[in-house]
Amino acid sequence: MSQATRIAITGGRLIDPHNNIDDGLDLFIDNGHICGIDTAPAGFTPDREIDAAGLWVIPGLIELGANLPDDQPEALARHSHAAAAGGITTLCLSPDMNPCLDGPASIELVHARAQRHGSARLVTLGGLTRELAGQQLCELGALKEAGCVGVSNGRRPVTDTRIMRRAMEYAASHELTVFVHARDPWLYEGGCIHEGELSTRLGLPGIPAAAEAIGVARELALAELTGTQIHFCRLSTAESVDMIRRARSSGLSVSADVAIHHLLLSDSDVHSFDSRYRLDPPLRTAADREALLEGLTDGTISAVCSDHRPVSRDGREQPFPAADAGIDGLHTLLALMLGLVHDGQLTPADAVRLLSSAPAQLLGLAQGRLAAGQPADLCVLDPMQGWTPAGEPDSHHCPLASPFFNTPLRGRVIHTFVGGQQVYSQT
Repeated sequence: MSQATRIAITGGRLIDPHNNIDDGLDLFIDNGHICGIDTAPAGFTPDREIDAAGLWVIPGLIELGANLPDDQPEALARHSHAAAAGGITTLCLSPDMNPCLDGPASIELVHARAQRHGSARLVTLGGLTRELAGQQLCELGALKEAGCVGVSNGRRPVTDTRIMRRAMEYAASHELTVFVHARDPWLYEGGCIHEGELSTRLGLPGIPAAAEAIGVARELALAELTGTQIHFCRLSTAESVDMIRRARSSGLSVSADVAIHHLLLSDSDVHSFDSRYRLDPPLRTAADREALLEGLTDGTISAVCSDHRPVSRDGREQPFPAADAGIDGLHTLLALMLGLVHDGQLTPADAVRLLSSAPAQLLGLAQGRLAAGQPADLCVLDPMQGWTPAGEPDSHHCPLASPFFNTPLRGRVIHTFVGGQQVYSQT
């Protein structure tokens, strides 16, 4: 990161949904914090001025679904740099990495390494059960003291309902939100694509929509029983949206997010046995996609994320059923979201809110807004600049193994700042 300086960003369109701002305003940074909007403080002389004419100035994005393989410095540096290039200033790590984030020691280690080697802020979800095995509860109080913003069992469901009840009660006693990937493991087992006409035609084992609905129904019942704040990660089906909409209308403390690819693609987009479309949860039907978009616009779904889950080249270059499920999504999240803006399905303010202030609120963070005194976590972007995700994967990961590889996109980050320090620049 470059040394922080006094910076003036002038002539841009400043969009901050949290403060109901969408206007042509200048922004001023001093000592890592925003020190003025529209008008510079008395005596302010910038060391650097950025001409943002024709550009947007928005809060840094907050990625709810960062699934990293391990906590090694090289991995943290690479993925956080990809985040910065996509305008993401805060990554929320899932606990299912190596080592598992199920104790204060692993939490503190990953935070220390991220501070030394990362280009983005990092927050963590602590493990709900030891080694995410679904048997013995973690010390949730100790995880909260270590800085966890919530708890989760990742994509490994707690199959014993009694243990899940105790886990929710324990989390509620420490005012921790439980983040769940709702699924019935037995209906999920062996599946690799949505169960429907396409899976039948291709002869691939399917995952029925009911596999998610059953998981949602159980966790909603337990949340009502225990009074726990619960957040559903990566919804994919219309039935799930309907159940959560009803739960919210009845007063239950429940929220949900969706991955950007589930808003843009359906199972009909899966091209033969192309493993770039091997995702978890799988792409569902066009009707499910429309229901997710409706849930987004009516407030049932609170946020959008990339569900960044990189896989190795060997894991990707397998027959479709055997390929590892995942997507490298940090660098394309913002541009894909802007596609919904260009198509008229979202306003610019709604798109920014769903990627910044809304996830910040879910995680209890002060980020996701632009105001005097706030840390200068923000990005400057050209909403019209075209580009195409392309390049060669390195020897360990396949970062461009994505359905959007070689797809022309519109909207690109020009600068990203974290705490007033520039962590990415296109130039």
